[in-house]
Amino acid sequence: MIISFGTDIDISFNTNFLEANVINILLLLFGLIYVLKEFLGSILTARQEKVLLAIQESEERLQQANLRLNESEKQLAQTQVVIAQIIQEAELTARKVRQSILDQGKVDINKLISASKASIATAEIQIKQEIQLQITSLAIKRVTMQLQNQITPTLQTKIIDNNIAQLGGYL
Repeated sequence: MIISFGTDIDISFNTNFLEANVINILLLLFGLIYVLKEFLGSILTARQEKVLLAIQESEERLQQANLRLNESEKQLAQTQVVIAQIIQEAELTARKVRQSILDQGKVDINKLISASKASIATAEIQIKQEIQLQITSLAIKRVTMQLQNQITPTLQTKIIDNNIAQLGGYL
């Protein structure tokens, strides 16, 4: 059977299988498939094993990475708890220090007030004593001046004689 397309190319099909070596070609093809099947099968099996091993290793690394991630998240949570505790302790300490400073300030103010009151009381006493001394001194000067104005030499002689007479019994 010959097929012609109207060009110089003729395609023909030989129906005699023995002349066309179809059996030889089929045997060769089956032989190649058998040989290549084992060869390619072993290569594909080795490649498949490598791919499966790589997948298993990747899954193990993923599991390890997930474990590390979980551990890191736990550590982060613990760190956040510790930070929160530190902040609370710092705030409590700050309140205590503030209260202590306020209390110490009150004590210091009370001491200053007491010291000021004592100083004022002492100053008042000193001023009163100075005023009494000045009044006494002025009174003595006034009495002295009055006596000097009122005592005459005859009165003076009379007072001296009177005092001698009183002392006369004791001498």
